[in-house]
Amino acid sequence: MRKVTFIMLLFFVYQFITSDRLYSQGSTAEMEVFQSLSFDETGKLADSILVQMTLDEKIALIGGDKHFFISALPRFNLSEVYMADATQGVHLRDSFSDVDLSEYQLEKSTAFPCPLSLAATWNSVLAHQYARAIGEECRAGGIGILLGPGMNLYRHAQCGRNFEYFGEDPYLVARMIENFVNGLQSTGTVATLKHFVANNTDYYRRKSNSIVDERTLHEIYLPAFKAGIDAGAKAVMTSYNLLNGEWCGQSDYVINNLLRNQLGFQWLVMTDWWSVYDGEKLAKSGQDLEMPYTIALENVRQLIKEYKVSISDIDRMVKSILQTCFAMKLHGRARTTPDEKMYQQHEQIALQTAREGIVLLKNKNGILPISDKVNTILLTGSYVRKLAIGGGAAMVEGYNNRLMLDELKKVFGARLKYVKNPTIKQIKSADLVLCNIGTDDHEGWDRPFELPTEEEQRVRKCVANNPNTVVIVTSGSGIRMTDWNDAAKAIIYAWYGGQIGNQALAEIISGKINPSGKLPITIEKEFRDSPGYGYILAGESLYNDWNGEQEKTRAVYDIEYKEGVFVGYRWYEHKKIEPLYPFGHGLSYTSFEYSDLHTLSEKFSEAEELTVTLSVKNSGTREGLETVQLYIADPQSSVPRPVKELKGIRKVALKPGETKTVTFKINWRDCAFWDPVVKGWKAEKGKFIILVGASSQDIRLKSEVELI
Repeated sequence: MRKVTFIMLLFFVYQFITSDRLYSQGSTAEMEVFQSLSFDETGKLADSILVQMTLDEKIALIGGDKHFFISALPRFNLSEVYMADATQGVHLRDSFSDVDLSEYQLEKSTAFPCPLSLAATWNSVLAHQYARAIGEECRAGGIGILLGPGMNLYRHAQCGRNFEYFGEDPYLVARMIENFVNGLQSTGTVATLKHFVANNTDYYRRKSNSIVDERTLHEIYLPAFKAGIDAGAKAVMTSYNLLNGEWCGQSDYVINNLLRNQLGFQWLVMTDWWSVYDGEKLAKSGQDLEMPYTIALENVRQLIKEYKVSISDIDRMVKSILQTCFAMKLHGRARTTPDEKMYQQHEQIALQTAREGIVLLKNKNGILPISDKVNTILLTGSYVRKLAIGGGAAMVEGYNNRLMLDELKKVFGARLKYVKNPTIKQIKSADLVLCNIGTDDHEGWDRPFELPTEEEQRVRKCVANNPNTVVIVTSGSGIRMTDWNDAAKAIIYAWYGGQIGNQALAEIISGKINPSGKLPITIEKEFRDSPGYGYILAGESLYNDWNGEQEKTRAVYDIEYKEGVFVGYRWYEHKKIEPLYPFGHGLSYTSFEYSDLHTLSEKFSEAEELTVTLSVKNSGTREGLETVQLYIADPQSSVPRPVKELKGIRKVALKPGETKTVTFKINWRDCAFWDPVVKGWKAEKGKFIILVGASSQDIRLKSEVELI
């Protein structure tokens, strides 16, 4: 009797805490910061339900329902939980695989600039605001779990989902992700870190076997996940690919060992959609939820009868699902009321992201911003009268889409003339040409580093016939620019700017806004220069559709990460390959001077933090934002290490003539590498070099310190 009473007490306590008192009043824009329940609290609540559940109820819970739901448990008054894609806003779906989802949708959702553009801001505060805004729209749409952030590292330029991710450097990605998680979950929306792990191509993604050594995993591919976990992320989605011979979604090594034991993740783990095959392995791997429904687990009752899967395995999965839902108070949660004030606020965050994310790669003779003396401006390009946008799960259509032509017309008026296919005469006669080129990147397949033929021909025609050609790139990844880069007068990387990104583009071109974006990737001259080159087997070629039937019959193929820890700028510096544009590069309409690099001590121990300061001055005539980058080099390491590694970021606003002191804190961990022998981080005592600059190749100041 006492046991029953205790269980009922816990149940009533749970009913109280799910009343969602923080969100019961007011509009989304007035939300308070959500407070989740602890792991211990939710463990007791989950046990109180679990002990009463039938096997049928447990099995129903460990597989998704209607493609995007965690099943309801009506007997316990636990409602279904809705999930939605992903990262750059809320992907609205009316239906999916013949399932009607229209009743669950918002009327509209804000299309934010793609995450790679967000990463180009190098502004972690903005990442928090961006994610919180998305979380507010999730709350208005009754969405408990956002299936993002996507955060696989940019290993090569051809990956079709690069636009969904945050670039090539684990330190930069980690800083953006931890703030994204905090921002999103401050609204009570679950952040789902995906795709775990080493999913760096969409070329036959379910059949790609990433062969990665332990050191590389820990130094390159795990830090961002660790940062998201430490920030409190409540869900992780495993990836389609195999890691070292085992599908990640059913791998004991990937989930129990790497994710749960080594990274310390305690909450919900789910599969990617249709990505697992062996129910016995899945149940014992540390996986919790098979999506979109049970396929590998379809015969789980038989596996239990054959003693291949135990009831305790199922109970573990069920408890993890319940704990996560209880922690974030997902059951029975009322929607908030969306209003125009909320959407206006979100659009302003999207606008600021685009303003800070657009990268000015080249600006010969200061052709930008466009002078009032320029009388005739010819505009041409594929994405001038339609919005450039990435496709697949991450696609967000937006509701107030600003087209490039319209936004530039607002600024330049009659001086601007749009011509879809200009003649050579029209190109030559213009004072200045704005030539837009781009790519249609998409989940499910990779795309060539080279531009489509029509795009390449357009830009070559423009730069060959008008020396004052400004190229505007709208893409979700790096592209080949080698044959026309030198001839272009200026190049702007505008990414996928979301619904309002073209306003930011027009502001930068006209000079209303000073560009401050920095590349979160390296752009190589040729794809063969890339560390990821050669992943497509001889005799095969890229495709550009879902290609599902071919993928099913295709054999597993290996992708050997032979470059190890030398990814991105680490690779190009290690191999002494000159890129077209280096990681961290981005120009401004003003100039910045760096001086007075100091460390409070020339020596520090593992128990100490070392303070590093320097001065940055705006030596130009315009107010601007500068991203100061701190790298650390280990010139005496016993193992091969990168020439330098990013370990600090500060973005500062400076008025003309203004000087500010920038401060960094570093410690032994910033000097460490992963040692597979001791299974941990190791910093060897000795000299280290601190390098500070405006990009990975534009190092302005150096200082030597010693770890004792």
